[in-house]
Amino acid sequence: MTTPTWLDIRAAHDRIRPYIHRTPVLTCAAIDAMCGAALFFKCENLQKVGAFKIRGATNAVFSLTDAEAAQGVATHSSGNHAAALALAARWRGIKAYVVMPENAPEIKRKAVEGYGAEITLCAPTLQARETGLAAIVARTGAAVVHPYNDDRVIAGQATAALELCEDILPGAGLDMVIAPVGGGGLLSGTALSVHALAPGIRVVAAEPERADDAWQSLQAGKIIPLVHTDTIADGLRTSLGDKTFPIIQQHVAQIVTVTEQEIIAAMRLLWERMKLVVEPSGAVPLAAILSGRCDGMALRSDGKPARIGLILSGGNVDLDHLPWMLSRDASPR
Repeated sequence: MTTPTWLDIRAAHDRIRPYIHRTPVLTCAAIDAMCGAALFFKCENLQKVGAFKIRGATNAVFSLTDAEAAQGVATHSSGNHAAALALAARWRGIKAYVVMPENAPEIKRKAVEGYGAEITLCAPTLQARETGLAAIVARTGAAVVHPYNDDRVIAGQATAALELCEDILPGAGLDMVIAPVGGGGLLSGTALSVHALAPGIRVVAAEPERADDAWQSLQAGKIIPLVHTDTIADGLRTSLGDKTFPIIQQHVAQIVTVTEQEIIAAMRLLWERMKLVVEPSGAVPLAAILSGRCDGMALRSDGKPARIGLILSGGNVDLDHLPWMLSRDASPR
């Protein structure tokens, strides 16, 4: 399969519609006033498994032929993709095999187990993950579903922006859509949907400074692997893939990097002002907007504030380790 087309994205949306939530698009006048723009929050933190990942995983699982599905599906993941693939496999009635690093949060391991996946623990290195996955595939014949570098996954993730644009475009439309970027599945899917529906909308990515490989890659014109990161935005600690990067190169206008304190402040703002439980990765787009470093936020030609769609990618948070408990000075002004 080549880069997903608009028909692929539409087919993905039809395929996954019976299983996912069409998440709401919410607004907040107080936050609008803070940033001088009209913001529209696509709340994937309210999605099944608490993240957008269920979209791509479900599309991939239900795209398999009966013969392929009979052997089950497999992946390596320490987070939301593992849970999403496990649940999608349960819906189809097939086995799911997940290789998880031994230092994966216990709450996430329990979620994956709860959805019925068979977990294999490994050392917390990419090599160990890949070796473990290869062994499982050799033993079971399961189909591999990569967390982001998979055309079926990209098409599934694209449906979040499809819904956002459908909900907003009948009115005054949008000037910009901003999404977080880790491996690039959500961002590349967002870019494809926005380009197909309204090519005049500016697509922007948001990324932690401590995991700025996408920004570096866009500047260099080639994938710069993420070597080390300690960002609190754990969902964005991955490098771009050879399927996601070309789409980002073609359709993403800017990548804005944000500090850890900016991420924490944006996350807390969403909790306090909108009563939304959003994880650090999901707060990164708002952090980018509040930083003032996003291009294209000037007033529209009609003198009205720019209209910006933000994808809140997930809401899976360890409530015993909230970031502002360790950073009391991160409270938004």
